[in-house]
Amino acid sequence: MKYHPIVYWAATGLVSAMMLLAAGAYLMHAPQIMATFAHLGYPVYFGMILGAAKILGVCALLAPALPIVKEWAYAGFGITFISAFISHLESGDGAKALLPMLALALLAISYLSRPASRTCAIGSAPAPTDWRVGFGDPAPRGSH
Repeated sequence: MKYHPIVYWAATGLVSAMMLLAAGAYLMHAPQIMATFAHLGYPVYFGMILGAAKILGVCALLAPALPIVKEWAYAGFGITFISAFISHLESGDGAKALLPMLALALLAISYLSRPASRTCAIGSAPAPTDWRVGFGDPAPRGSH
């Protein structure tokens, strides 16, 4: 997908806002959130871990550099949204289980519409032609 600044920043901004609001509720142990964690079978401390991880993930998404860290943030949020979908579905929450899928769709839009400066360039370097590259000058053939 080609870089579209408005699409990218709208999707990234919405995902970031959702994650920051959720992180705040998790870290403050909001009663509704704690009731939901209990309903899903998660321990109380899980909110603290997830809240801190979401804040770090948002920082990574919004930072102007760190493309490898951004890749991990996208992966972490994706895993979180899929896990939330499965948890709500398995707990019998019905349509409420679809909310994490909406967040996943926004995350995918953000990921696919990001500019080249925010992508990871792994794999773009040419492969060395000789496996001995970096190990000093190889001995000429037949000199042994």
